[in-house]
Amino acid sequence: MDIIIRKAEEKDSKKIWTLMEQLAVFEKYIDSFAITPEIVKESGFRKNPPDFHCIVADDNDKIVGMLVYYFLPYTAQNRPAIYMKELYVDENYRGQKIGEQLMNALKIEAEQNNCHQIKWTVAPWNKAGQKFYERLGATENNEWLNYEWKV
Repeated sequence: MDIIIRKAEEKDSKKIWTLMEQLAVFEKYIDSFAITPEIVKESGFRKNPPDFHCIVADDNDKIVGMLVYYFLPYTAQNRPAIYMKELYVDENYRGQKIGEQLMNALKIEAEQNNCHQIKWTVAPWNKAGQKFYERLGATENNEWLNYEWKV
């Protein structure tokens, strides 16, 4: 296996969507999953600026991992931040440090864009995910509570 970590391209839209759908099953929100391959294509590659950015793990033209993120342009530090929305690696490719490679690529992206930090959330039941992030050196932020307001 020769995994290449790279920025996603429009031609990857359907494959990215497949991983998004698998993530929705894994995280138990498949019943409300409303993304389509066309939405991925339009929102991530044709819209300017795009709604999201994506880094993929490519195994000979098979997308086996993805990391979806967007920029938070304004923070109190007067520097942007990155919000990681999704990180997912195909079940058959786990344990090969692909997630770590995707995270390292995101860290480089943050540094290149003068970002202050990378933020994300992880489900409380996802203990493997929490251990993974801690192993990378990330720390849990207990200073803020997440709220949402449905409209």
